[in-house]
Amino acid sequence: MKHQEPHACAAELPAEAEQALRFEKARSAQAGAVLEDYVELIDDLLTNGGEARPTDIARRLGVSHATAIKSIARLKREGLATSKLYRGVFLTPEGRALAARVRARHRLVVDLLVAVGVPLHCAELDAEGIEHHVSDVALDAFSRFLKR
Repeated sequence: MKHQEPHACAAELPAEAEQALRFEKARSAQAGAVLEDYVELIDDLLTNGGEARPTDIARRLGVSHATAIKSIARLKREGLATSKLYRGVFLTPEGRALAARVRARHRLVVDLLVAVGVPLHCAELDAEGIEHHVSDVALDAFSRFLKR
């Protein structure tokens, strides 16, 4: 009997265009994830403390102050945030809407993970990554599953 290499049982590679599309989706989700994390955190800070200062944002996201300033500038360019000298960062209506969508996605992913047996603490941690990469089609399926 001929010995097979371990990779011989692996699925065939998808067509180049299909595989490129998959990787592009992942790269796009990663780029958007940063903005989504920022708007969600800014919304939380504004709701809970009335203020979202770059220093607080940097500490809570575990990034440098310079990184936070750069990302906040991007939020402003994208029309998601504004800032006032000595007053911190504020979300535009578009920024608040994005924060609400991200929060809803996060809750749905956490609820699904918990429903399939993942402990809540672990589900919260895992949802931080999954929420940015999951498609609307998958989210709809998660929602239907949870309503059963």
